[in-house]
Amino acid sequence: MATYNTSDFRKGLKIQIDGEPYLMTEMMFVKPGKGNALYKCKMKNLIRGTTLDRTYKGGDSLESADVETTSVQFLYRQGEDYVFMDGTTFEQYEVTSDVAGDIWKYIKDGMECTMTLYNGNAIIVEPPQHVTLEVIETAPGTKGDTATNVTKPAKVETGAEFLVPGFIKEGNVVKINSATGEYVERVSN
Repeated sequence: MATYNTSDFRKGLKIQIDGEPYLMTEMMFVKPGKGNALYKCKMKNLIRGTTLDRTYKGGDSLESADVETTSVQFLYRQGEDYVFMDGTTFEQYEVTSDVAGDIWKYIKDGMECTMTLYNGNAIIVEPPQHVTLEVIETAPGTKGDTATNVTKPAKVETGAEFLVPGFIKEGNVVKINSATGEYVERVSN
């Protein structure tokens, strides 16, 4: 297992602490007047999502995490689990709803997603940054209501509801930002 010295510390580093994978989300180098340089780090647990603040002295080291990110295709949902396939190895991964979170709002069969594996097990699954989904149910817009700041709920083909502008109708295809759940634009009428 490789190790990282304090000189390697940077934002985005994937490390292992007490047998669990962490992502270094912040790293601040502090050089006090006397003594060793300090590295103040904020890390996010990639399995539980909790954060950890730690300070390291110059010369300390951390173990690298055996974390791999790969592109996978969503195949189908099986009860509460989701089944994905790696397009190059054809290996299939069954992901529990605990790991998948609210990904169901954004994914359709065949959609490419990003999966993070730790020791061969899926710990994070992310949909594409922007997804296009068809509106299957929404209240009709009121006549003359063309302002873009007026929103209404719309149910899309995945079963999720998003706030969309008043001019969106059933059958429209909309682009949604999967990181925020916000409407981006209408793709087609």
